[in-house]
Amino acid sequence: MDHVSDETAGDPIGMSDTELSQAPTVFRDDAFAGQVVLISGAAGGLGRATAWLLGRLGARLVLVGRDQDRLDALARLLSPQGIEALPRAVDIRDTAAVQQLFTEIGERYGRLDALINSAGGQFPQEAIDFSEKGWNAVINTNLNGTWFMMQAAARFWRDRGQPGTIVNIVVVTRHGLYGVAHTVAARAGVVALSQNLAVEWAPLGIRINCIAPGAIETEGWKVYSAEARALYHRSNPMMRNGSPWEVAEACAYLASPASAYVTGEVMHVAGGGQHWGETWTIGKPDYFKE
Repeated sequence: MDHVSDETAGDPIGMSDTELSQAPTVFRDDAFAGQVVLISGAAGGLGRATAWLLGRLGARLVLVGRDQDRLDALARLLSPQGIEALPRAVDIRDTAAVQQLFTEIGERYGRLDALINSAGGQFPQEAIDFSEKGWNAVINTNLNGTWFMMQAAARFWRDRGQPGTIVNIVVVTRHGLYGVAHTVAARAGVVALSQNLAVEWAPLGIRINCIAPGAIETEGWKVYSAEARALYHRSNPMMRNGSPWEVAEACAYLASPASAYVTGEVMHVAGGGQHWGETWTIGKPDYFKE
């Protein structure tokens, strides 16, 4: 349950760039050599961790987000590590901007191997108090924006006769994520889309899977109260929070040939939270307390 947005690294809650550049991985160094990977929401949270991992594994990266300065800063950090990164500020809710991005990728690289949809955002609030603007903002980014990226990628691969893989970051929609009903609705739509299109786009050689993170410690947690965060580790039977790196490694698996026979799945990286537990981002109401 990561608040995914373009945020700078280094917040004590998340992993620093130094940590991301050195974290151990089970994958070999050249696992993504020669591949081009597009990551949305790349400047912060889970997207940033995934960029570091796939870059370290040899991928050429296209970093997408809303803030060009933050993307440029990340690219500058990656470069000394030998990681090639193209930073581009794109509003994924704008279909023309998304299409321009994919046109540039085609002209520059002539290929795209994987799309990691990590962009999105939400805010904790009781659903009864959502404004129309707030509801639409989350739905337009988390559902519509993800869809526009998926469709553009599928057309890119279809028109070039190339296979591809999509990994969508969603949320755990079973067994209790409360206080962010807008993103639960949007991400549930992404899950349904992914499962449906995994069948429809299989003839094109396109695989689509989702990752549902549980309580993952990122700098985006600052939007949630300290009271709420203090109980997040009790949202799963492992009784701990996860790290962005654990989600990044799941992305690497689903974006690699190791998962060549996997499509239409939702991989939970949640400590078993999808089977047990509950997460209240707005604090647990007295009604439900013992």
